[in-house]
Amino acid sequence: MVKKMQIAVYAALLLVMCLGVQAQAQNEPLRFLTVERPPFAYQDGDDVTGFSIDLMRAIAEDLGRDVEFTMVNSFPDMLDQTREGMVDGAIANISITRAREAVMDFSQPIFRSGLQIMVPAGQGGPTLWSTLFRWDLALAIVAAFALLFGGGMLMWVFERGKQPYFDRSAREAMFPSFWWALNLVVNGGFEERMPRSAFGRVFGVFLVISSLFIVGVFVAHITAAVTVEAISGSVHSISDLDGKRVGTTRNSTASDFLDAREVSHVGYLSFDEMIKAFEQDDLDAVVFDGPILAYYAQFEGAGRGQLLARVFRPENYGIAFPADSALREPINVALLRLNETGVYDKIALRWFGVMR
Repeated sequence: MVKKMQIAVYAALLLVMCLGVQAQAQNEPLRFLTVERPPFAYQDGDDVTGFSIDLMRAIAEDLGRDVEFTMVNSFPDMLDQTREGMVDGAIANISITRAREAVMDFSQPIFRSGLQIMVPAGQGGPTLWSTLFRWDLALAIVAAFALLFGGGMLMWVFERGKQPYFDRSAREAMFPSFWWALNLVVNGGFEERMPRSAFGRVFGVFLVISSLFIVGVFVAHITAAVTVEAISGSVHSISDLDGKRVGTTRNSTASDFLDAREVSHVGYLSFDEMIKAFEQDDLDAVVFDGPILAYYAQFEGAGRGQLLARVFRPENYGIAFPADSALREPINVALLRLNETGVYDKIALRWFGVMR
């Protein structure tokens, strides 16, 4: 009997100790890693802020817990430490992928995103005006006018005294002769004003034939200018990246995406390093998460970059946990509650100006 009582006391003490340890663990703040990725997470003085940070703080408040954030230097470091269980989790712009899901856990999606391309500001396809206002084309136009004027006046020399239209002084004949030559080239001339002299008829045939050459030169020149500028200047899609200097970050979903499409690119250790190369004109295009590039193009790099509208690979961001984390389920429940109560929408509206 005494032995049974001793076992019961030991069991009760063990239960109390376990409950005490569990209670102590519940009182400890959650430890989460993040990385510099405005507007999702970034250092603001001594504080860490951003959409993901505000969302995680709201989740912790819903759970009745505090949360502490540690800013790490690189995205791979953040994921490695999380996978190894050194922290409770990580939050930033973490894409949920099959490879990552195999080695760690993820929450429900917290943000819909996708990969986009950023190019230097002002890049665009060639316009008709930019093509026409070229010195070489302007000189060609001047030469064409000179040819028509000279041809008209030469026809005046041949036809003066042969038909009434050309029976006028040289000064008076300047514009009518130019007009006659222009109509001959464009419309084939006036039937009632056909050349009557032998030299005039030969020269008229020469003008008509040469007009075909002149028109062909103009069309070929404009077509070549548009084609060359389109090939050498603009990036409008993934297929336009071939032969361009393309950058993204190492070990990212963007890098995997470019590798799968055999697009040669430079992988940078951090987003800041990549942006620095872009600002120094070392890159023709950057492929990365659309919301982050949009934030940079609108605020930090205003006037330096522009974002192509198309999303090339839709992605979902999530909160990362070590495998088999006990936090995954309660945080998912908290996320659902924040969505149902409108708290999530208020956070999204604060950072993006729209409901997500």
